Amino acid sequence: MRPALAIGVVELRRFFRDRSNIFFVFIFPLLLVLVIGLQFGENSSQGRVAVAGDGSALRTAVVDELEADDVTVTFDDADDVREQLARGRSDVGLFVSDRAARAFDEGENVRIEIVTAAQSGSQATVQDVRAAVRAVGVEQSQVTALTTAGLDEEAAQDALARARETIQPPEVSVSNVDELAQEFSGVGQFDVGAAQQTLLFVFLISLAGSATLIQARREGVVARTLAAPVSAAQVIAGQVLGRFVIAMLQGGYIMAASSLLFGVAWGNIALALLILSMFCVVAAAAAMVIGSVMDNDSAASGVGVGTGLVLAGLGGSMLPLELFPDGMRTIADFTPHAWGYEAFAEIQRHGAGLVDILPSIGVLAAMAAVLLALGSWLLRRSLARAL
Repeated sequence: MRPALAIGVVELRRFFRDRSNIFFVFIFPLLLVLVIGLQFGENSSQGRVAVAGDGSALRTAVVDELEADDVTVTFDDADDVREQLARGRSDVGLFVSDRAARAFDEGENVRIEIVTAAQSGSQATVQDVRAAVRAVGVEQSQVTALTTAGLDEEAAQDALARARETIQPPEVSVSNVDELAQEFSGVGQFDVGAAQQTLLFVFLISLAGSATLIQARREGVVARTLAAPVSAAQVIAGQVLGRFVIAMLQGGYIMAASSLLFGVAWGNIALALLILSMFCVVAAAAAMVIGSVMDNDSAASGVGVGTGLVLAGLGGSMLPLELFPDGMRTIADFTPHAWGYEAFAEIQRHGAGLVDILPSIGVLAAMAAVLLALGSWLLRRSLARAL
């Protein structure tokens, strides 16, 4: 066991000796999680409204209604609000003029300027803004009617507050029968992208690291190791262990960093690590196959990156599997990424337990067993082949 551990440590050192790996392991994956999360979450949020105008009673009332509806509200001057709309940083601009504020205070008709941005989510947000303005207008009309009837304004507002507490408003229940909407219901903005990028980079970095196995064969490291009292099985175990540790380090880092930086919910952590570990075994075994079949480390890196990207694209690591047509969905089942994606989706979105993800774990274990057996056999053969 100790020789295998020593070989695994050496492989880990060789991997990090290449400084470019640091960028692709620690920085690039999180950048992609951020970008995908921003795209995924653009239409899932309740909207962004930029408000221009002094802190009048009218502005306060409208903002309170918007924030009660979970709309994100920011404040700025009129020119900056227009710039935010032009750059797509806000969905709707609300301009509360001094004249409108005075009219509201005097109980007169109010005119508020609403400007909508060009992005697709703006239309839903502008409806929220209009509903908030109407709610404020209705309340003001009720206060005016009560004061006209002889109550002072404070008493009128207290009466309306008591009425809202005692009267049960009608409830509207909306059921969405769209399967896609139900699948992503309650999913965090960055949850899907984090799972996808974890699978993509674990496999990609593992396959790209197959070049170190070729270098070890060319430089005679493997041959010298076998000359020591170390069996071929221990050499193979050490090579697999080294690549497994690299893959786990990559995946564990993405999971931890995405959780801390973006609030990604991974569900049951123990099950998430189980899924990750099984996928890492598959990735390590696949790297063994490429590193044993090929004799040119540069070509192996290219093949590893290309193969990793193709499998990731087919397996749902670039586009969610739920968006695949039926034919592509069948093809995806031949990739480990698809099974890893489904297992992560189950524990992240549906609170699944071990029994629920056992089919995915079983398929990943079968893939790992086949690839490990093939990689071990190929590595034994490659030791007798001159480079």
